[in-house]
Amino acid sequence: MNTRTLCLGILYFEDMTGYEINKLAAEGRFNHFMETSYGSIYPALNKLTEDGLVSWRQEAHDGKPTRKIYALTEAGRDALFSALQEEPKADTFKSEFLFICLYSRYLSEQHMETILNTQLARLAEGLNRLSSAFEICEHNSSKFAIGYGVALHRAAIEYIKLHDHLLTDKDEAPFVNTAEAKPNSVKEEHREI
Repeated sequence: MNTRTLCLGILYFEDMTGYEINKLAAEGRFNHFMETSYGSIYPALNKLTEDGLVSWRQEAHDGKPTRKIYALTEAGRDALFSALQEEPKADTFKSEFLFICLYSRYLSEQHMETILNTQLARLAEGLNRLSSAFEICEHNSSKFAIGYGVALHRAAIEYIKLHDHLLTDKDEAPFVNTAEAKPNSVKEEHREI
C-alpha cells in the first residue's frame, strides 16, 4: 500500500480537507495502517487530482480563507478497490524501544524504568485512542481492523508488565557504565542477542 491508496481509503468515508486527511493519517484512526508523513499527503493528493481519482472544491469557512475540500471520484473508488485486491505486504515492525531494551544490561535500572514507563504510557494512549474508535465502529470490518490494533496494544502492555523485571534485574550482568569503561575490542564486547 502507498500514500495514494491511503488517501483514497480515507476519502472513501467522507470528503475532507488535506489538513484533515493529514491528521487522520498521522495521528488519527488511520495512523496504524502505514507510515506516512505530512509531507507525503499533499503531493499524493495533487497526483490523485491530476489522475482524475480525486476532485476538489472551494468551501467558505466562517470568515476564514476558503478551504479546499477533496472528494473521491468514481474512478478513485475503482482505483481504491483495485488496490485492495492486491495481496498486502508482510507487516513491518521496527522499534527504537526494543533496540534500547536489547542493551538494558548496560544501562542503569533508573533509565530502564523511565524507558518502560514511557513505553507503557504510549501504549496506553494508543489503546485508549483505538478503544474510543472501536466504540463508534458501525461495520464489522472496522471492528475487526481496529479490534486487532486494540489486541496488539493490550498484549504489548501485558507483556511489559509481566516481564519488565528482565530489563531491570541486574543479577544477570553487572552494570557497566560505557562512558567510563570501554571494551578492548569490538569482538570482546560482542554478545549473543
